[in-house]
Amino acid sequence: MGKQEQLIEYIVQDIVDMFSSDQDIGYDEAMNKFYNSKVFEKLQDKETGLYMESSEYV
Repeated sequence: MGKQEQLIEYIVQDIVDMFSSDQDIGYDEAMNKFYNSKVFEKLQDKETGLYMESSEYV
């Protein structure tokens, strides 16, 4: 796993944690919603550089 992929993994974990808390939903539901979002799609696109931003920014 490269550095970019690792950064994406860490950001996803942070975002799902925040999303779960903010929306008062379970972790699995938050993960499902995030993985099916446009934000996740853009985060996976390394050309956007979104993976270099903080979890809070994303």
